[in-house]
Amino acid sequence: MSSRHQVSRRLALRRSAGSLAGITLGGMGMATSAEPAVGTQQLPHHMPRARRVIFLFMHGGPSQVDTFDYKPQLTADDGRKLPFPEASNIDAVPKLLKSPWRFRQHGESGGWVSELLPHMAKYIDDLCVIRSMYSRGQSHGQAVSMMHTGSDNLVRPSVGAWVSYGLGTENPDLPSFVSISPASGHGGPRNYGCAFLPTAHQATAIGSSGKLGEATIPHLGNDRLAADEQSEQLKLLKAINQDHLAKAERDSQIQGAIESLELAFRMQSAAPDILDLSREPDHLQHAYGIGKKETDNFGRQCLLARRLVEAGVRYVEVSTGNVWDQHSNLYNGHEKNSLATDQPVAALLADLKSRGMLDDTLVVWGGEFGRTPIVQGSNGRDHNPQGFTTVLAGGGIKGGIAYGNTDEYGYYAVEDRVHVHDLHATMLHQLGMDHTKLTCRYAGRDFRLTDVYGNVVHDIVS
Repeated sequence: MSSRHQVSRRLALRRSAGSLAGITLGGMGMATSAEPAVGTQQLPHHMPRARRVIFLFMHGGPSQVDTFDYKPQLTADDGRKLPFPEASNIDAVPKLLKSPWRFRQHGESGGWVSELLPHMAKYIDDLCVIRSMYSRGQSHGQAVSMMHTGSDNLVRPSVGAWVSYGLGTENPDLPSFVSISPASGHGGPRNYGCAFLPTAHQATAIGSSGKLGEATIPHLGNDRLAADEQSEQLKLLKAINQDHLAKAERDSQIQGAIESLELAFRMQSAAPDILDLSREPDHLQHAYGIGKKETDNFGRQCLLARRLVEAGVRYVEVSTGNVWDQHSNLYNGHEKNSLATDQPVAALLADLKSRGMLDDTLVVWGGEFGRTPIVQGSNGRDHNPQGFTTVLAGGGIKGGIAYGNTDEYGYYAVEDRVHVHDLHATMLHQLGMDHTKLTCRYAGRDFRLTDVYGNVVHDIVS
């Protein structure tokens, strides 16, 4: 297709999408107050500090004692037996393994960061390092599900779906929730799905399994029908679905299907420009590590995340794929992973700051759990949901602080413990939502992201 024809086609799509804009907003009349339409913004419960979230998911579980949780006692007792009982159901001998990487204090705050993350270390004064995270689920499947949905064994809506459901979209021509390179395993689509929420609140996926590829949305275009023909087709489908909806009286899945079809049509004109990273200047692409073998993939993901939130997407997740799972060969594995992600993450923070967006963009960095300070095999670490680190930045979160502590070896969270439910409650709070009030009635009861748990960590809120 020639470039002139592409431009003409996009202009036609924009004109047709404009004629359909009232359809999405008009659909609000079909939705109840408990089921907000996707094409609208919703009022928050209180004044928000953040408008959007970027979740940088370090899939597999980076080791807290090798990144942000400095434990000199672990170094001093290297090779000795753990002086207290290890967690059950793990495959590791209780022999302590010191970090292969040196730690150093950085910034005015003096925060500790290992030499694994030299680029992120430069922004330590913007970071809130929660060193006392804990979760439930020793396996990846359980812990990944808990981090994404608040449940370790049941199908529940993901965090991004709840955010979309609670706040709606800032840009009616784009989805409110995008998952970049989501994992195919450990729950797969469940981790970015909407479960019993209206279907339009599930994520639009770009790429898979930690690989961005060509940064395209499958089946977005329609080369068989002109824009006007697509518009007529969509109106017919809408009429059929609304007739079905009227007979069903109340069905969020039908309403979600109507909204999803309309959104997909509008995205044909809006999304291609957003996905085109070549529009960014060369120096900025270089800063993200694009064009360099080690950082190109994750750099593209991080740059795309910034473009998406800048365009009005509420919640964007960026995933590494299950690469941090070093049951053996800890040194080479974590070195490779940090080399691939450290520069792009730091570039994202710098980019958001330079645009004045970090103030109202909440950035979350972390995995589903951490790693044990005791050795697995000869040179690895096992899963550790008992105590790990999650890093926050922007969005009204205090920078330059470390919150909570694990024990002297970095095994168990012991001081100011923060459960995943607490993290979710705090994220929603920064977005202006009370996690106890953001509910959806399903199967006779009100469900929420944090179930019946969760407390906002007010000490880290500025």
